[in-house]
Amino acid sequence: VTNGGKTTLTDSLLKALPNCCVIHQDDFFKPQDQIAVGEDGFKQWDVLESLDMEAMLATVRAWLCGPQKFARAHGVSVRPDAADTHILILDGFLLYSYRLPGRHEAPRAALPA
Repeated sequence: VTNGGKTTLTDSLLKALPNCCVIHQDDFFKPQDQIAVGEDGFKQWDVLESLDMEAMLATVRAWLCGPQKFARAHGVSVRPDAADTHILILDGFLLYSYRLPGRHEAPRAALPA
């Protein structure tokens, strides 16, 4: 859901956890002229197609390649007492709607009960 408190929770976690970085899905909306207009005449901001998910994934990959470098580049102070701990929080309401190219869900029968 939109306006459900995700960013508020994320901000609290960011303050409480060492070496924590956040990537906000809201930072990856496409330009306004690329947002579809629905039958109701309004821009469709609440659909996955309104987001540049490839750019978001590239940002996640940048964190994975170098969490310390990423943290410093984004103004996060790396705490020496927790230098081996790095946490990435992804904040967004459509995160679970995106299917990674080449990835498929496991059949339910294959999952442990």
